Amino acid sequence: MRIRAAIAVPTASAAAAALLLTAPPAHAATASPRPLPCVQGALKLRASTVPGRPTVVRVSATNVGGRACAVDRVPLVTFGGLDGAALPLPAGGTGRLRLAAGETVHADVRTIVRTSDPQARRARSVTVGDWAGRWGRVFGPARLGTGAQVSVWEPVTTWWQPSAAAADRALGLSRG
Repeated sequence: MRIRAAIAVPTASAAAAALLLTAPPAHAATASPRPLPCVQGALKLRASTVPGRPTVVRVSATNVGGRACAVDRVPLVTFGGLDGAALPLPAGGTGRLRLAAGETVHADVRTIVRTSDPQARRARSVTVGDWAGRWGRVFGPARLGTGAQVSVWEPVTTWWQPSAAAADRALGLSRG
């Protein structure tokens, strides 16, 4: 595996360089640079339950920085005191999402289907962050509106969406 990776990276770099060098000047000049990952402090994270649905937490991220930056296409959502993270719905979703300065994206996290599930676990908090867990914000149950603790079993999260309504549709909360 290491040998293939060592060969693949230079090959991919050479192919990308060849494309850039052979692109017509008009196209080469209009290509926008890929934004760098958002740094800590560039995003304002919010989270609370969806009204009438205490098992669904809506999270949002707003780029409060002065320039575009990138976040992972799927928020990293973990639960205090428990192993694992919410799985993306639909599966996959790797890659970056560009956020312009001032732009906000939304995602819904279903923590559990039925709170009476005998396999349910209880978490002391929910942490929302970027890929690889470089940083994040911790939200307690009282702030979220989930009661004394957060009930968790097989949690899922949507990809970042352009609106709260789109996040609801992606989770199947509304039609449209």
